[in-house]
Amino acid sequence: MKKITALVLAMLMVFALCACGGNNDSADNNDVDYSTWTLDELKAELKTVTDGKLTVATSPDFAPYEFYAIDENGDPSLAGFDMALAQLIADKLGLELEVIPMDFDGTISELGAGKCDISLAGYSPDPKREDLMNFSEIYYKGGQSFWCTKASADKFSDLASANNADYTIGAQTGSIQADLAAENCPDANVLNMAKVTDIIADMLAGKMDGAFIETLVGESYAKNYPDLQKVCDVPYDQEGSVVGVNKDNAILLAAINIIINEAVEDGTIAGFVAEANELAAGNIYEGLLEDKD
Repeated sequence: MKKITALVLAMLMVFALCACGGNNDSADNNDVDYSTWTLDELKAELKTVTDGKLTVATSPDFAPYEFYAIDENGDPSLAGFDMALAQLIADKLGLELEVIPMDFDGTISELGAGKCDISLAGYSPDPKREDLMNFSEIYYKGGQSFWCTKASADKFSDLASANNADYTIGAQTGSIQADLAAENCPDANVLNMAKVTDIIADMLAGKMDGAFIETLVGESYAKNYPDLQKVCDVPYDQEGSVVGVNKDNAILLAAINIIINEAVEDGTIAGFVAEANELAAGNIYEGLLEDKD
């Protein structure tokens, strides 16, 4: 009888421990409505991939969103309004900012694998990414457009004219622009490339007839390469830029939304964009530093 009683008590203790463990594992419970919490309340419960740090994935080949600004000594530093927003978020949360540069495709897979807290890479809220990340509130409304060189301008009277089997059309791998190229130019030779800089280089070299590029990015390139020309805007349902947030961190998402809404309302984001545009017109490098000659 004593053995049976002891066994029952042991089983009850196991169940109790499991229940308690389950509660601890749900610290960032995505079923909780954090929208009514204050930023201070969210900060008190916030956990990140690395304690004390905000780990951010980015693809620094997308000026003025993210790129390297080269100073008078030739030293590069990450710049762009996405990077300014990343620093603002880290500061508001009392965290050290750690930015990890990688190819654009990598920013999506790393965030989906839970290896970083957020990703800032000029994301649009593409529904196809919803299984890999949460989307913040929109912090900047841009647009999509089709570009070519002035030498190729007579080929394109409108977007439909780009759908030609004789043309090579570029877009960045894994991006919204790649989807737009596939949708609008199914008959053309669509070439997806890892970096926007390579797409621009191929267009300028006459190896590519045109390309789908985010409008603000295209305008930034056109300042440095006057041979580039926008053909037309490209309709797109999910216009606007968002922060990609770790799918398992609803508290972080709620905190970022508070920070974004305040920064949009008080003009901070507009200031970041203006400063990034000015920097992007200067001496810059776009791409991963290990690829730099």
